[in-house]
Amino acid sequence: MIQVVKVLNNNVLIANHQNYQEVVLIGKGLGFGKKPGDEVAGEKAEKFFVLRDEKEQEQYKHLLEYVDESFIGLMNDFIERIEERFQAPLNEHIHVGLTDHLFFAIKRINQGLDIKNPFRLETELAYPKEYAMATELVEWLKETLHIQIPEGEIGFITLHIHSALSNRHLSEINKHTQLVSELVDIIEENMKITIDKKDSNYLRLVRHIHHTIDRVQTGNYMENQDALKKILQSEYPICYTLSWKLMKVMQQRLHKPVPDAEAVYLTLHLQRLGK
Repeated sequence: MIQVVKVLNNNVLIANHQNYQEVVLIGKGLGFGKKPGDEVAGEKAEKFFVLRDEKEQEQYKHLLEYVDESFIGLMNDFIERIEERFQAPLNEHIHVGLTDHLFFAIKRINQGLDIKNPFRLETELAYPKEYAMATELVEWLKETLHIQIPEGEIGFITLHIHSALSNRHLSEINKHTQLVSELVDIIEENMKITIDKKDSNYLRLVRHIHHTIDRVQTGNYMENQDALKKILQSEYPICYTLSWKLMKVMQQRLHKPVPDAEAVYLTLHLQRLGK
């Protein structure tokens, strides 16, 4: 059994858990009629998550002070749907991060303020499954709250979902998305082309760059491609030189070495793009 410490609203309460100490319990009607000291069966809660540190505890408590209880319940329902869809645990900060983000996004929309997202397409290409889930959330909010959320907002929601699934900080994911966009600008400038963002070769390039960034971050480097490297250097010198320029930018931004083998794969992608 779990003992109630404080009822935050009808669906959320703080309790003492014998293994996890202080936890937040979430469940429809779970807090109704409960008082401090009452016992509640944890299995009756639809979801509970551990408040790992004081900062996390305070963030969630503060969130409940200004966000409508019905919206909290709506977001909790959708977060549960995300877990079911991906069959994976989510970083619990999504309860604060995504709820807070959407609450203020909807507030800005109601005030007539525009929401810009210059990296929406790159986000969609990098995380298609998360983007599809974010699109579903936007459609659900449209039906439930009768509000039209702009397409750019789907990209921001996607990043929150990916952050929770990958246990990576949102700021790190944002930096990587911006880095991809910067590299695309360098490609256009050096090759003197305007890339068709709907071209399948562009899609492959963006996904490859994201995978490259992930490999560099984890140290999971590609196999040596010296033989192919010499051929490409001779056949496609402009694309090969540009690939090294891109690698140097990645290295500067990530503060980690980028393996030489990446020059081969980038050259191939650039050559297809320039056709």
